Amino acid sequence: MLTSDNRDLSTLRETATTDADWARFLTQFERHFSRLQRLVGEIYGADLRAEDALNGMVEDLARQWQSRPAALKALDERRLAEPDWFQSQHMVGGVCYVDRYAGNLAGVSRSIPYLTELGITYLHLMPLFLAPAGNSDGGYAVSSYRTVDPPLGTVAELAGLAGNLQANSISLVLDFVLNHTSNEHEWARRARAGEAEFEAYYLLFPDRTQPDAYELTTREVFPDDHPGSFVMLDDGRWVWSTFHSFQWDLNYSNPAVLRAMLGEMLFLANQGVEVFRMDAVAFLWKELGTTSENRPQAHLLVQALNAACAIAAPGVLFKSEAIVHPDDVVAYIRPDECTLSYNPLQMALLWSALATRDVALLTQALATRNALPPGTSWVNYVRGHDDIGWTFADQDASQLGIDGGEHRRFLNSFYAGSFPGSFARGVPFQVNPRTGDARVAGTTASLAGLEAGEPWSIERIVLMHSVILSTGGIPLLYLGDEVGQLNDYGYLDVPGQRDDSRWAGRPRYPAARYAERNDRSTDTGRLYGRIAGLIATRKTTPEFADGRLVEFTTGNAGILGYQRPAADGSSLVLVLANFSEAPRSVSALTLSGMPAGGMDIVAGEAVDVSAGLTLSPYEFRWLRFHRA
Repeated sequence: MLTSDNRDLSTLRETATTDADWARFLTQFERHFSRLQRLVGEIYGADLRAEDALNGMVEDLARQWQSRPAALKALDERRLAEPDWFQSQHMVGGVCYVDRYAGNLAGVSRSIPYLTELGITYLHLMPLFLAPAGNSDGGYAVSSYRTVDPPLGTVAELAGLAGNLQANSISLVLDFVLNHTSNEHEWARRARAGEAEFEAYYLLFPDRTQPDAYELTTREVFPDDHPGSFVMLDDGRWVWSTFHSFQWDLNYSNPAVLRAMLGEMLFLANQGVEVFRMDAVAFLWKELGTTSENRPQAHLLVQALNAACAIAAPGVLFKSEAIVHPDDVVAYIRPDECTLSYNPLQMALLWSALATRDVALLTQALATRNALPPGTSWVNYVRGHDDIGWTFADQDASQLGIDGGEHRRFLNSFYAGSFPGSFARGVPFQVNPRTGDARVAGTTASLAGLEAGEPWSIERIVLMHSVILSTGGIPLLYLGDEVGQLNDYGYLDVPGQRDDSRWAGRPRYPAARYAERNDRSTDTGRLYGRIAGLIATRKTTPEFADGRLVEFTTGNAGILGYQRPAADGSSLVLVLANFSEAPRSVSALTLSGMPAGGMDIVAGEAVDVSAGLTLSPYEFRWLRFHRA
């Protein structure tokens, strides 16, 4: 197998490459190649194909490094010089679909002044590559990783947008859909045509023997689309399709697939992508007799891609998308795997606390499941483009006397609007009548009561954003939620969308609401003003940097509490949040440990907690105290 001896690499140097640039590549190669080599060995063992794949990866790394634009190499150096850059309190994320929010990539460029107005420093553009017409699972059925969907623009425009964003201190985040391709991808078309090389890129079987064996232990993810984990092709063969029938899972037991996907990733990194959202990482490795989720090899594969990027695109970060059991979510988070991760537990429990007016599960999660390894960070969000799944652990719920299954059924009923007295107007998603499993989709405003005209809806929306802005990590806003966009039921009239209720929560740019965002006499203006104000306050609050969080028990079931201490211990911010429509109090005794004399950093006024504190319905307070 190829070693890291520099002489082995000399033939890969191109004549235009400077000595300094080549020396930098060699330094990065020396530092990280042994890790990549070890990981490939752990994944594939004695598989003789692994040596060819690894040697090919080395060629790809050298080629992609030498074609990496100078501006991105300079950015790499800045990121490496400040490795905790993403943990700053200045980081605030936004996420949107290009077409629905801005029309095309040029429209995203035109939106940069607004993004800077709001304070966005991290922009996640939902899948924007070539995909099947009609239903493409929101773009997650990728037909080409190197071709932007033509109505949105071109790869050159994508690279130009990345440069424009970087010039405005905004990092570009894109999805890397690495579990599957669409059935229209060139690899899939050639596999369907019988080319053995590409048949080996997927999990194709001639009959039901192997699929039946696998499905004894796998689960149905999209039961509305097809039962089980496999779909039948026109020629009678069966292909693994975890999600939609047009999304074929890649066969990572074939080392050539790892090499091929690394090539796609490095190409995109060289267009200016700074963070890759690693889609569906839990499903990467299939193993008979298991659930084929969260297998050890899935972690090794992501770590191998991480090691390779450290050589050829060292400023790039990975963000894990693993909407699974909390124990499995955290397993993907480490500096040499996924530096960032969605925090689906916090998201789900924010909605749970809002429905129950009880913060016990959320308090428990912040106390026991919020801490991460050094050099990593959560991405906290109120809701995303996807459905809301209730991913808390049943054992955590049982410690509080809560039946997990019953609680999930209650939450589905509540947020679908069918529970008596519910303020929510969500839409059920992927209801499985056989198992009772279901999820809910919708915009923040519709789920929080604005669509129903419920009087406390604005306060609920602001409250939940106040938590994601203050718990540590990168807060991520679904753009449009800051002006109260509502569900869009027009998806029911669109053939490629009507069977996917998640589109209700993906409305088009709410132009009328944005036009009145600065009018404080409107609900939209009041909502936008408060959220924009919180973002501005966050950026001036160094206690909100990184992920330090200390438990604070409020003694009131409706009030969430936690402390954010400064790095040097000189101060702390105490966060209190009332999750009910009734006034709630924290006693003087409970607050007696706070230093004398505090400041409400949102209101900009002094606060005295010596006599206790009462919070109005859905009120929150960010209280800074200095230690002597």
